[in-house]
Amino acid sequence: MAMKILSVSIPCYNSASYMETCIKSLLPGGDDIEILIVDDGSTKDNTFEIAQSYEKQYPGIVRAIHQENAGHGGAVNTGIKEATGVFFKNIDSDDWADTDVLLKIMGILKELEQKGTKVDLFLANYVFDREDSDKKTVMRFKGAFPKGQPFTWDEVGHMGQSQFIMMHTIIYRRGVLLQSGTELPKHAYYVDNIYAFQPLPYTKTIYYLDEALYHYRIGRADQSVNVQVQLKNIDQQIMVDKRITDIYVNRPQGLSKRLEKYLIAFLKLMYCATSAILLVGGTAEHLAKKEELWNYLKQADPVAYKKIRRSFMGGWMNIPTALGRKISVLGYKISQKIFAFN
Repeated sequence: MAMKILSVSIPCYNSASYMETCIKSLLPGGDDIEILIVDDGSTKDNTFEIAQSYEKQYPGIVRAIHQENAGHGGAVNTGIKEATGVFFKNIDSDDWADTDVLLKIMGILKELEQKGTKVDLFLANYVFDREDSDKKTVMRFKGAFPKGQPFTWDEVGHMGQSQFIMMHTIIYRRGVLLQSGTELPKHAYYVDNIYAFQPLPYTKTIYYLDEALYHYRIGRADQSVNVQVQLKNIDQQIMVDKRITDIYVNRPQGLSKRLEKYLIAFLKLMYCATSAILLVGGTAEHLAKKEELWNYLKQADPVAYKKIRRSFMGGWMNIPTALGRKISVLGYKISQKIFAFN
């Protein structure tokens, strides 16, 4: 059997009511795609039975994998381990792919491989599809990346405040994931930020398609990016921030200056986003956790701490006094409205 050009992993947990939309958006990839449906110990519905039915209908394309519950990170880990394709993509079961864009990307990847042009990281746009309104926000990288050609980190242009490389936009060469040792924490939220960060120092050649592949469903009250849910799970967010800090401190040396700049920007995003949620919480406990988090960065890497703390965003999240904290929260809520990120 010829090697698949793309493996797509779909972590599922009690996903019966929406997983088929995701699966069906990928099936037109045919024999060039491998669809790994990872049932993460579902107990409330027939998620695994649905996965098995697709495996039976599409042998050699769909694989149904069942595991004991390990959380989103554990399911992604299983997808990476079980994948056989040259490239790897994760799509959550409540999201879906634009099929036409998927086929275009697979064609590009296949052509690049046939020419012997090695690409480590393939990027495409993504769409926020809100459950609670008709509003759609397309996240693009206009001006940041050369379009329609392989390029290196040294060729990356200015990246705006909303132009971050998140899980939704990423297709990694699977070898990069293995080389970077990426293994996500189990039973934790927000680990997709680790996935979007840890492998980057091992990527050299990039390709950007200025079209939206990933549709990210957002706006459900129980979603992990809902502010109240984030407050409930704030310790997990802090854990992820610290993990990313450790990854940054232990990154390979000799990286492109542009990549180094981006890694700092991503670290800043994580610290400021968590700080904003803690400020929204506003209790003495929340404020103490915020201070402890910043102290962790200061002790781990004083240089990175100074860069981030003295930046506009870092300063905005650390305005002293109760009035200052209200100003910080107001700024966060305005950003929320502009970028529609939760």
